Amino acid sequence: MAGNELESIDAFMEWVEEHHPNEPEYHQAVRGVATHLIDVVRDNEDYRSARILQRLTEPDRIISFRIVWEDDDGVPQINRGYRVQHSNALGPYKGGLRFDPTVCPAVLKFLAFEQLFKNALTGLNLGAGKGGADFNPKGRSNNEIMRFCQAFMTELARHIGQMTDVPAGDIGVGAREIGFLFGQYKRLENQFTGAITGKSVGAGGSEMRTEATGYGAIYFLEAMLAESGGDIADQRIAISGAGNVALHAAEKAACLGATVITLSNRDGVLYKKDGLSQEDVVTVKKRYGAGDNMSDIASSIDAEFGEGKAPWEYDCDVAIPSATQNELDKEHAQTLVDNGVKTIVEAANMPLTAEAEQVFDDAGITIAPGKAANAGGVAISGLEMSQNRLGRSWSRERMDDELKDIMCNIFDRTREHGEIDGRINYRCGADRAGFDRVAKAVLSFGIM
Repeated sequence: MAGNELESIDAFMEWVEEHHPNEPEYHQAVRGVATHLIDVVRDNEDYRSARILQRLTEPDRIISFRIVWEDDDGVPQINRGYRVQHSNALGPYKGGLRFDPTVCPAVLKFLAFEQLFKNALTGLNLGAGKGGADFNPKGRSNNEIMRFCQAFMTELARHIGQMTDVPAGDIGVGAREIGFLFGQYKRLENQFTGAITGKSVGAGGSEMRTEATGYGAIYFLEAMLAESGGDIADQRIAISGAGNVALHAAEKAACLGATVITLSNRDGVLYKKDGLSQEDVVTVKKRYGAGDNMSDIASSIDAEFGEGKAPWEYDCDVAIPSATQNELDKEHAQTLVDNGVKTIVEAANMPLTAEAEQVFDDAGITIAPGKAANAGGVAISGLEMSQNRLGRSWSRERMDDELKDIMCNIFDRTREHGEIDGRINYRCGADRAGFDRVAKAVLSFGIM
């Protein structure tokens, strides 16, 4: 009988895995969310009879296409591109584009599914999507990246638009790539519209977009600490990664007086026991962005470089995984617990393995989930869409105020829906708050 998959989380996941076989990342994401929602849905006759949860696990559509482009030697190269349009229940599909060899439908589906709840939490009218290609921009010339972006957009353009689907950047897609993509979109459509966000300020982009995800994670952490009577200035913070999110999280945390002790890359960890100053972070940002070796950068700011190490091997109060999915495993989670960590802030998408999450839950460690803590980027993207429609640009100060206000509102919604037995479960609260908004919208549209 239809609907009996809600009898238990295992029964529901059996149904999901039957419909989406051989996609472990997607199964992990859905299980994490459904665990917090299945009782809510089962107890609501409208949600249960309309099979809202089941419908939200099925993307509206998945688009795939071939990309043929020419390298600097004149040799045709072939890649595969994708766009997962998960749900437009709350607005145009919204989510980043990722250029990385690991890009595949399973990864993009999990990212789009997480994006659904993240975008709902912002309170803005944003649907959810994700896309990209299995193209690796590293080692490619500027002209090769331009040609690839133009070929990619030639295929994608027919599926996007400012009221249909509005992509942004993600891993491997920064300001340069967004510029090439938007330039090609303008050429194809003969329109200057807000069909892509993350543009440079002079080309219709928004102030604060570069800083938004990292700053937003710290604003969410501030609110969490204030809830329990803590102060960010008293925290030792370990951050993974040295990309856009990690560096701006470090920058804002240092500005607020926290002791930021680590940044990292695949080679190891930059560690400074007494904390990175704002000037140190600026140095890392400039030199790492220019391609300098992390160990050399560490020496230049009187820091250590732990080759082959992870940030989670150092004593800290707060751990902020900011690199990629499943970067923090069970063993490192236990090390953090043993060393006295108190708070985990997911600045990346699904950075904890399921086993790591269980270790933290068993130890009573507070977790700020990615769909809440790293929503700053999409929040500013949503505001960029508003500015594009108005044909106006707002000041940096206004955008920072808007970002902090949105992150505080996300915190309030997450806390409100996460109070269970006298304790706040932020993961549960984020899932339930996001679901509540999306589910009501889907229900209002009827069966479609």
